[in-house]
Amino acid sequence: MSARAIDEPHRVSSQLELLFDLTFVVAVAAVTAQFAHDIAEGRGLAGLVPFLQVFFAIWWAWMNFTWFASSYDTDDVAYRVLTMVQMAGVLVLAAGVPAAASRSEYGVITLGYLVMRIGLVAQWLRAGFEDPARRRTAFRYAAGIAVLQLGWLSRLVLVETEVLPSSSGLPYFVCLAVLELAVPWWAERAGATNWHPHHIAERYGLFTIILLGESVLAASRGVGRALEADAVGGSFVVISIAGLILLFALWWLYFLGPAGDGLTDRRHRSYLWGYGHYGIFAALAALGAGLEVAVERNGHDVSSSALGYAVAVPVGVCLALLWAVHVLVVRRPVMSPAAVVACVLVVLSLPLATPWIGVAGTVAAIATVCVLLVAVTIWTAAVRSRSRDMSHLAGDEPM
Repeated sequence: MSARAIDEPHRVSSQLELLFDLTFVVAVAAVTAQFAHDIAEGRGLAGLVPFLQVFFAIWWAWMNFTWFASSYDTDDVAYRVLTMVQMAGVLVLAAGVPAAASRSEYGVITLGYLVMRIGLVAQWLRAGFEDPARRRTAFRYAAGIAVLQLGWLSRLVLVETEVLPSSSGLPYFVCLAVLELAVPWWAERAGATNWHPHHIAERYGLFTIILLGESVLAASRGVGRALEADAVGGSFVVISIAGLILLFALWWLYFLGPAGDGLTDRRHRSYLWGYGHYGIFAALAALGAGLEVAVERNGHDVSSSALGYAVAVPVGVCLALLWAVHVLVVRRPVMSPAAVVACVLVVLSLPLATPWIGVAGTVAAIATVCVLLVAVTIWTAAVRSRSRDMSHLAGDEPM
């Protein structure tokens, strides 16, 4: 197991990575469906913290595998088998999502997480033994992950046996999550791994598409239940169409920034760029839950303002973080900060009008604002391009 080259040409996701991602489709679908159920029952705020906790476990497991594979994807028998072990852990984790989100029972999720971490620790140990140049880095990763896994197991045992009060579960989780985020920074101080910037950018883009697809799936579940309940009307059609346009606009905005080139030039900002995607990914998953309930209920049995915020807040968070992560790695932001701020403020204020314009009107207005941001961004980029072309032409003219 030797490190792959940083500048390897035409580096793309492998077939195994794409198969690995399919297990996360299951996990994300489970956590999104559970959060949608909480919103539908009027417990959106109460379900938010469990949703973010479970999604952190999903995202962190995916991210650890992705960055390891970018450096050490040898695609031999041992690598494939250990990847399969991690895939099994993801499926176990997905099976434990309902119990964790509804009853705060984290036993199955912790078991799935343990299986995933065993596979990853074995990968790092193998890299440490077979790649002497980065042995210290690989062993640091293995040690950090193993020690923290003991921390997750002790959290489960102490809370389940009531040695610690249940109220201590969240602070304990936050502490362990922060330490998890610190492991890559600590390990890479012993020597940087050979992750490939364009490969990483593609992998994050593919996970973004998975989450957008989950939003489409969630909305389709809402459509199915609305059809079964004979709740089809004008607002149903408006929400369905506006939701699709909204997701398309967010997809458009995400892929406007050349992340691969930016990460090549600014590798030192990869931590902030990569960690910032947790908020983007969680917001997209939460948006799927909000759209599912909005389509299914059409404002019935659920506070219309609550449904408006269930769509507006994820969109606002996603837009703000999209700009933030892009500005980290590009020389000139594609999206104007003034336009993004204005868009976020308008989106977050629209739910206040939901009692008068309805959930359908709110979702349609949010989609319209995002489409306008896409249009303004494209127009601004075109103006800049023409200005640069004119400047070059003026500079080429003879004196």
